[in-house]
Amino acid sequence: MTPYDPTDSEAGDRLVTAAADGEDRAVEAALRPRDLGEFIGQERVREQLSLVLQAARRRGATPDHVLLSGPPGLGKTTLSMIIAAEMNAPIRITSGPAIQHAGDLAAILSSLTEGEVLFLDEIHRMSRPAEEMLYMAMEDFRVDVIVGKGPGATAIPLELPPFTLVGATTRAGLLPPPLRDRFGFTGHMEFYAPAELERVVHRSAGLLDVEIDAAGAAEIAGRSRGTPRIANRLLRRVRDYAEVRHGGLITPEIAAQALDVYEVDGRGLDRLDRSVLDVLLRLFGGGPVGLSTLAVAVGEESETVEEVAEPFLVREGLLARTPRGRIATAAAWQHMGMTPPAAPPGPRAPLAAQQGLFDRSEPPAPED
Repeated sequence: MTPYDPTDSEAGDRLVTAAADGEDRAVEAALRPRDLGEFIGQERVREQLSLVLQAARRRGATPDHVLLSGPPGLGKTTLSMIIAAEMNAPIRITSGPAIQHAGDLAAILSSLTEGEVLFLDEIHRMSRPAEEMLYMAMEDFRVDVIVGKGPGATAIPLELPPFTLVGATTRAGLLPPPLRDRFGFTGHMEFYAPAELERVVHRSAGLLDVEIDAAGAAEIAGRSRGTPRIANRLLRRVRDYAEVRHGGLITPEIAAQALDVYEVDGRGLDRLDRSVLDVLLRLFGGGPVGLSTLAVAVGEESETVEEVAEPFLVREGLLARTPRGRIATAAAWQHMGMTPPAAPPGPRAPLAAQQGLFDRSEPPAPED
């Protein structure tokens, strides 16, 4: 079964989605840092990766293969480009869904030059035949090209120049162990803290020639879901609002007004997120309620609710998944400005009495 991809649905058009569209890619190309010193956040991954690259340069060798995992929008593509820049090597970019046959991968590998960096995005979505060919290419820098069919087929070994594969995945658990073990370095990207996102917003504002004060950057960072890509997207929308209605300067008041227009609230929830919570609280009293029932009430597909809205709501502690269904937390009631229903009236048996109904132990022996 093909994993659900939020970018394939209408939910990919949300302002707070971490998936990149054409405009994002064009802007990110201008905003991307060029070296590890400019890269903001991910301190542990940056330090570890810096050691890997410095050691490779001193040895005059290609770096080990690198696997970067984590949610979208945190800088995996940017780090791959930095790896190539730090090694003064060219980079070739492709993705797992684009490699559906072993021949597709063989054509890419056979055209690599020595030391080149091959960035393979969404590596977990690569086809199985291509994946098995990649094992040998990563370990022995060799692939076997099959010529002919049936009993007369012949395997021709093709030597490859040393290269560095940088794989990126949002679902590291879907990678088979043989592939995961062939990476010499694995880095997991974490969500950004608000202070780090403020630095991202300030840096991007400078590159985009946008006037913004510290409080305005903090307002945008607080609604960016811990993701630099979302922070940059919100900055562009706030810039538009500020230029049209307020002369260009972004203050916290102007940023809040702009993001209210785009229906992004103070915690980064948008229309879909708030619809899920509103239906869960108002129609179902906070749950528990099944996913399909909740999706019908919201007017979305079950996959959209489960894969697009729920992860952030769960991470924010606003919603919980239980065996009986989805339930809202106390924080959800508070955030939506609603009061949870009172407990149903009627006496409740003490816990000790309830346990006594099922207590089959022998009565204590009478004292002498």
